[in-house]
Amino acid sequence: MKIHEYQAKEILRKFGVATPKGIACFSADEAVDAARQLGGDAWVVKAQIYAGGRGKGGGVKVARSLQEVGQRAGEMLNMRLVTHQTGPEGQPVHRLYIEQGVHIENEFYIGMVVERRQQRVCLMASSEGGVDIETVAAETPEKIHKVFIDPISGLREQEAKDVAEKIGIPEQYLPQTVLLLQGLYRAFDECDASLLEINPLATADKQVLALDAKMNFDDNALFRHPDIVALRDLDEEDPVEVEASKHELSYIPLDGDIGCLVNGAGLAMATMDIIKLYGGNPANFLDVGGGATAEKVTEAFKLMLRNPKLKAILVNIFGGIMKCDVIAQGVVAAAREVQLVVPLVVRLEGTNVDIGKKILVDSGLTIISAENMADAAQKAVHAARSGSANFTCQCQCPS
Repeated sequence: MKIHEYQAKEILRKFGVATPKGIACFSADEAVDAARQLGGDAWVVKAQIYAGGRGKGGGVKVARSLQEVGQRAGEMLNMRLVTHQTGPEGQPVHRLYIEQGVHIENEFYIGMVVERRQQRVCLMASSEGGVDIETVAAETPEKIHKVFIDPISGLREQEAKDVAEKIGIPEQYLPQTVLLLQGLYRAFDECDASLLEINPLATADKQVLALDAKMNFDDNALFRHPDIVALRDLDEEDPVEVEASKHELSYIPLDGDIGCLVNGAGLAMATMDIIKLYGGNPANFLDVGGGATAEKVTEAFKLMLRNPKLKAILVNIFGGIMKCDVIAQGVVAAAREVQLVVPLVVRLEGTNVDIGKKILVDSGLTIISAENMADAAQKAVHAARSGSANFTCQCQCPS
């Protein structure tokens, strides 16, 4: 789960991380009022979307008068902001953050992620703040310094000081930086974050300030954080993914034309890989989980069919906890309810597989039966290329 910059800063301030003063707003008039409340002679007008690279895309502008604040805000609201993270279609801007301007001395980069191999949170720091960290990592990796934090002791004072010195934090700012880095780690740990990024961290106006903030959270831990869940902005998410989450389906749309319905993330990845191997392109990642019901399978079909490019569907189920007959009943019910017109390939294996296959055969529906993953992928690719007009049944049911 992601949140906006201004929401991340609200969280970080609770952990002692200093940020410039700012106010979120939803109209140009509110933006002007916010600037007036903040005071000063310069403000930063920031578009709030779930993507980085906003500055390069025109989503971060400095204004030096109230009139200019209103003008900048009017230009940004409802614009479709395109960054390297949004893709060419961009993301519409519905919220702004008006922040007090500061006099920046130096800029740095701070990031935290979970490093799976080390099984620890990795603190990354660089002197190259305010730029794409991916470029720094690719071209000058020696400028990125890492600390793998012991989950028992947390980020130690000496560790924080060492990394601050390595990235060139001026000596007079070291005590502040140490406390800030420790606050960032506590925020990451206590909020079950999966990503925390400050780019840039700046020395400005005799303070160490987080000028930007990005936080993502572990979806599996959100049950512990209803306050964070309440920050979710559904306007920033794909409507199909939002609908999928309501039915506890893991769904991610892709660019292909072969819909995939699978139980288990690993099997789903393998299914997409084998479709690519045989020359096809998956239209989605869709994991119905280990406890799918007929109703959930029906909703999964509805989600896939929202894709206008869909030319075939591949159902690939290995029944362990999930029984093949339950999936078969769900497939039959779904195909009838949505009046399926694209070719449907089904591969079942595991618990109650014979019962499941008989349900498919007895359904009277046109279903392509597959014996294994390779067979299923080849048939799905062939069906997608042939199109529904040339679709012929390859199972034993009446056509």
